[in-house]
Amino acid sequence: MTQNPIQLTNSRYRLGYHLMAPAGWINDPNGFCYFKGYYHIFYQYHPYSAEWGPMHWGHARSKDLIHWQTLPTALIPGDSEDKDGCFSGSAIVKDDTLYLIYTGNNYYDDGDPDHYWQNQNLAYSQDGIHFTKYDKNPIIATPPTDNTQNFRDPKVWEHDGHYYVALGSQDQAKLGRLLLYKSDNLKQWQYLGPIAHSQSVEQEGYMWECPDLFHLNGQDILVTSPQGIAAQEHQYLNLHQTGYFVGELDYQAPKFKRGDFHELDQGHDFYAAQTMLTPDGRRVLIGWLNMWESEMPEQVDGWAGALTLPRELIYQNNHLYQMPVAETKSLRQQKLRDEQLMVQSETELVNNQSQVEINLQLDSTKTTAQHFVVQFTDPQTHANVQLEYDFAQQLFTLKRSDRSDARFAQLRPNEKLQVQIFVDTSSLEIFLNQGESTITERYYFDHAPQISLTSDQALAFNCQIYQLEKQSNNYQINE
Repeated sequence: MTQNPIQLTNSRYRLGYHLMAPAGWINDPNGFCYFKGYYHIFYQYHPYSAEWGPMHWGHARSKDLIHWQTLPTALIPGDSEDKDGCFSGSAIVKDDTLYLIYTGNNYYDDGDPDHYWQNQNLAYSQDGIHFTKYDKNPIIATPPTDNTQNFRDPKVWEHDGHYYVALGSQDQAKLGRLLLYKSDNLKQWQYLGPIAHSQSVEQEGYMWECPDLFHLNGQDILVTSPQGIAAQEHQYLNLHQTGYFVGELDYQAPKFKRGDFHELDQGHDFYAAQTMLTPDGRRVLIGWLNMWESEMPEQVDGWAGALTLPRELIYQNNHLYQMPVAETKSLRQQKLRDEQLMVQSETELVNNQSQVEINLQLDSTKTTAQHFVVQFTDPQTHANVQLEYDFAQQLFTLKRSDRSDARFAQLRPNEKLQVQIFVDTSSLEIFLNQGESTITERYYFDHAPQISLTSDQALAFNCQIYQLEKQSNNYQINE
């Protein structure tokens, strides 16, 4: 019996310039790459409902990282090696062919959702649209003997004429770890061993998902999504985290010698980030703009989940900065404001706009103010989101309608303060001090937000506001 893909029933929360599926569920970004003149992004996709289900690979491509065209579904589960899901993975170009390496998920037939096996598989395409699964899958059939069944999310790259895959996994002691494999042809793989592992569940998690290992500004950086890190006062507050380790990958040992784990985003809704190297040498990241077990009011409308704006990664001053890629400026349609504002009592910045970019700059040495607040309010229901800055602590606090569930972004000492906010129908992406910290959020208003600024003392802001494109993506699929 053929299933029909789910259809949208309401577009009230649909995003304007963030990539979604045409309908149905999405989670992790996969296979982020550049092939034959296009950027490609794939994503974990369930086309038949707005709930997580047997994972497919949805697919879109773009000339500029911003305007995406949806393509036919790239991978469909159901073969003996991936009967219950084509889980996350990555892409690489070899001999003018685009290869996808992904995890096959398979349940034992006992009805236990925690009883499964995972393996690694290959698919390929000459045109970047239609994919064929390799007829000798799986290419990595079983995890190492000292591993649990958690063995997924391969990230592939080339180094010195060899191919490497890093895999997220878990050892028998139930601690997250990173496995390394090597190949000369993408088909036969040699296991090199675990190259990094969690020190403890509380500090670094019981499972490392979605690893991504790359070289940037003289350092090797591992971006990964550990599960199970204990919450602290101002960080690790989500169900699972996404963050990074900085270190050095010794290919001979092989070992990844690294420092401490750092959270990558401070918002409620950011997970499973993946990066790619652009043709002009930038390291660009995209994440899932949601979080496991969070409420997703759009599910009743026939869809769930979205991807973040692409972010350029810059490593400097022992810190990983994230900035919206330069191409994001192509979304700007009209400049709504460009002025110096003197703010004390509530000052309206913009209203009745669902897609805007707000830029605020101020000099903290020139004020006696203790705090200021950017507030987003639904003009009719009065639901609101607040972004508050405390000058003494150099701390941003984001509060949603449930004030007890706040998120925090601690900044380094800096006299200048820059806030860049991308508002979409049901998302906020906030970049603080040129990407030193970011806050990624879903929010659900019935009406376009009223956005205002308040301070406890007179405060001078430079302010630029742009109206952004209302729909930057094409969800019509041409087979």
